[in-house]
Parts: sequence; C-alpha cells; structure tokens
Amino acid sequence: MFTFLLVLQAIVAAALVTVILMQRSEGGGLGMGGSPSGLMSARGAADFLTRATAILAGLFVLLSIALATLAATRHTTTIDTSLATSAPAAPAAPVTAPPAGSAPFADAAQNAVGAAAAPSNGTQPADNGPVPLQQ
Repeated sequence: MFTFLLVLQAIVAAALVTVILMQRSEGGGLGMGGSPSGLMSARGAADFLTRATAILAGLFVLLSIALATLAATRHTTTIDTSLATSAPAAPAAPVTAPPAGSAPFADAAQNAVGAAAAPSNGTQPADNGPVPLQQ
C-alpha cells in the first residue's frame, strides 16, 4: 500500500510540474500561445489549467499526509542489523611503554620505514607492535 501511494505521489508531482509549466505567466512562460479560434480558447485553457493545478495540488497534499501517517505507523526498521549477530571483535593490543633512555621518536620512525617497505617475496610485512607515544 505504501509503495503504491509513493508511486502515485511521484506521478501526481510530475503532472503538477507539467501543468504549472504549461500555464502562461506574465512573461509568457512556456505556454504555446496559439490562436483563439482553436479547440480551446485562451480563456478556456487558462480556466482548465487553473482547475487542474488546484486539483493536483490538493491531491498532492492529501497523498503527502497519507504517506506521512503510514510511515509513522509502520513498525519496520531500516537499520542494518546484519553485523549485530557476528562474532565480537578481537580486543585491542595493549600499549606498551618505551624502554627507559630511548629516543621517543626513533622507534616510531623505524616502524614507519619498516612498514613502508614490503618484502619482495609476497608475504605481509612483520607487525612491529604499537608505536609508543610520548607522554
């Protein structure tokens, strides 16, 4: 029911935009003028387009209210809960303090250089552990 109303809302919106653009504005608009001796006179076309605009606008508002009501009363969730039942993540490795007397950034620079150079035999580089932080 919700999907049907949503599609109907889109159709009504497209028709409303079309009818509004067909109307003649003070600047001429997108209306195609034409001769008054045609099938519909200029006044008759204006009356028809005005009525069509009012009807489509009212239908658009009613459909908007109906869709908002249906959306508020639906009891379905759109949140992805597929990962909630997976195994818990491994705990983070503990942060170790740097050895006493060592330069605080020397190990970090060495780890960064060691991590950037990948071995040529296709294996993963060795994990040198966490980078110590200066306190």
